[in-house]
Amino acid sequence: MTDEIPLAAEFPATTEPEWRRLVEIALKGAAFDKRLVSQTYDGLRIAPLYARAVGAKPVAGRVAGSAWTLMQRVDHPDPAAANAQALQDLENGATGLALVMAGSVSANGYGLDASPETLARVLDGVQFDAGITIDFNLSPATRAVVQHFAALVKSRKLPPASVDMRAGVNPIGGFAASGASPQPWSTLSKNFATIIGELASQGFRGPFAVGDGRIIHNAGGSEAQELAFAIASAVEYLRALESDGVPLDTARGMIYFRLAADADEFLTIAKLRALRKLWARIEEACGVAARPTYVAAETAWRTMTRRDPYVNMLRTTIAIAAAGLGGADSITALPHTAALGLPDAFSRRIVRNTQLILLEESNLAKVGDPAAGSGAIEDLTGKLCAAAWNLFQEIESAGGAWAALERGLIQAKVATVRSERQQAVARRKDAFTGTSDYPDLGETPATVLDVARVTPPKEAVPALTIQSLPRIRLAEPFERLRDASDRILERTLSRPRVFLANLGKASDFTARATYAKNFYEAGGIEVVANDGFKDQAEMITAFYASGAKLACLCSSDEIYANEAAEAAKTLTAAGATVQLAGRPGANEAKWRQAGVKAFIYVGCDTLATLRAAHDILSVK
Repeated sequence: MTDEIPLAAEFPATTEPEWRRLVEIALKGAAFDKRLVSQTYDGLRIAPLYARAVGAKPVAGRVAGSAWTLMQRVDHPDPAAANAQALQDLENGATGLALVMAGSVSANGYGLDASPETLARVLDGVQFDAGITIDFNLSPATRAVVQHFAALVKSRKLPPASVDMRAGVNPIGGFAASGASPQPWSTLSKNFATIIGELASQGFRGPFAVGDGRIIHNAGGSEAQELAFAIASAVEYLRALESDGVPLDTARGMIYFRLAADADEFLTIAKLRALRKLWARIEEACGVAARPTYVAAETAWRTMTRRDPYVNMLRTTIAIAAAGLGGADSITALPHTAALGLPDAFSRRIVRNTQLILLEESNLAKVGDPAAGSGAIEDLTGKLCAAAWNLFQEIESAGGAWAALERGLIQAKVATVRSERQQAVARRKDAFTGTSDYPDLGETPATVLDVARVTPPKEAVPALTIQSLPRIRLAEPFERLRDASDRILERTLSRPRVFLANLGKASDFTARATYAKNFYEAGGIEVVANDGFKDQAEMITAFYASGAKLACLCSSDEIYANEAAEAAKTLTAAGATVQLAGRPGANEAKWRQAGVKAFIYVGCDTLATLRAAHDILSVK
């Protein structure tokens, strides 16, 4: 059916100037750019409204209408348990297995050892020639497992070309993540080319080497930085293969990509589309006709939380949808309890079924590049391409990805963005529901498997070392405060507390009292609430009864003007450390003189204030 249904035909057409005029009225004098225009961590401007991108064409990627490969992680250290998990996943909808080796970028303290015996046991009963994808997440010390897999295929008398295996060989990524290498790149690149050549000569189709942007994402980097590192790594691999005598047209088919997908849906879609455009430009520069490269996505580690982990299900669902709409060929989703330990059967089933629902009920894979023509996505894709290409050229000017890591160029740029992200989280500009916002101090802990973490294998003494790229979770600073609160609760049978000194009527203090409760509980500080007081004497009696050392004044600006200073003096005289909910404005000096030590408000450094509160409350 090609006829368009003119749903809006009865309404007059609206122009952007008309829309802008109505917006200006609604803003009541506030600056348009300040309220409605945002920026990414790459400094890319995102406007509130875009026209259709006329003439835009779909980005060539996953075959239109075909499903992405649903990958499930295999990371249980016990081979028999890992095998049981793998078979259960394949029997219930998974179409690929991500074999996570101990010490790899995404091992989270678990993973498989690289012995041939472990590999054979883990993959017992898995039919390699049944359309199942096997993808290796390697660490530098476990690269030999790829050769063990080739031997296993041979022992089953299967043609290697019938096995969909992605080897995940990534020495540059391993160098960036571990900060060490047993050999310089001049030597390691030859070994790399030899490994790839052996796999190809045995008949495996590949791809074998991966440009892995997750390492940058895990370290808090920006989207353009992630793209630039991925393509710079891939270009290094192209050069190594070409130097080994592999034609460029063949070499490019030996390389694929991994990117992180997070809950910023539009940025994730644009990032995956931008990667394909960037790689097509590399192919063009190499003198070969562009063809779709293989792009794998994994949901983001840095946005996972240990507190209220069920919210991770929502973040993961958005990330999967974005990766699928962005054209990912395969998606690996982290279970919602991954930050707590080794996920159990329930967590694995939930994350597997999330993909199945998006594939089979929401039909997200049915349209090829559905974002094509969207003014917003096309604009963001183009800007990401330009920003990533500039960063890629900087890396190339430094001598390539390996040399840029040795010089610290990549680490320094990522550190700058990481600091910006951490500051945004500290101020709750970038919020984590259930952790920095709307926490639940009485939450029931989620369950994980009772399995000890493994000691990752080590390589030989490194020949060179660099500053490694850290693997962070942005919610960790808030989680540490919650952990401290839990320890106090276990030791004293009560949490650190803050007394809400509510002034005036409920209509005066409810808004700021609600904000204060959310604010303090993000740091594990229990709020002692009340319905207000008839006078200050009643307030002080309630403060003494609360057992709190910290008090927070809560009310409206009007009530504060008349009562805040006196209330602060009275509470200070009673032994309280006093804070106030709201911006002080012109009253700051007056209120500080009355005893107010800190102010809590939207945009303040929440983390610093909560840490200071813990210091106050931990004093005997």
